[in-house]
Amino acid sequence: MNKKAVIDFFDGLAPNWDSELVRDDAKIGLILDYAGIADGVKVLDVACGTGVLFPDYLARNVRQITGIDISPVMIELARSKFSDPRIELINADIEDVSCPAPFERCIVYNAFPHFPDSARLIECLAGKLISGGRLTVAHGMSRAQINQHHSGGASKVSVELIDENELARLFRPYFKVDVVISDDDMYVVSGIKK
Repeated sequence: MNKKAVIDFFDGLAPNWDSELVRDDAKIGLILDYAGIADGVKVLDVACGTGVLFPDYLARNVRQITGIDISPVMIELARSKFSDPRIELINADIEDVSCPAPFERCIVYNAFPHFPDSARLIECLAGKLISGGRLTVAHGMSRAQINQHHSGGASKVSVELIDENELARLFRPYFKVDVVISDDDMYVVSGIKK
């Protein structure tokens, strides 16, 4: 997958991202529960876009949010929306960036198919978490819906969302996996770093 194509694709979508967003607060609440988003934690939001989950993190009184996205336009829109000192925004490829101090929580929400090498991404994210930290990959749709959604215009900048059990297998060298969900409502794989 060509990185420039991914950047160009999301830069093009960014101006209408928030207005076209479909939110299901109940699903997001469950996903954040599974992800262990709670009072005082440091969160790394990978492929954060315009900061879709930032209000949810702040409502749970997290200590710090670091949002990373490869699209400069997405990051600029996030900067224009949020001035909270707990939020740090970085325009970079997560696999190439050196992040500040290790995180307690890392979330990849509605973005995992845009990373072509799942194993490499999991290894990279494991290195950014403290021991006992939690990595969560989640989608607010079923696996079939995500794959259908990406089969159109996004097919050049995404891969199929892998089977949840296969993703759990990729987590296991680094994480004790305790959440594996793939149903009609959502897809969540989450684990605690060993």
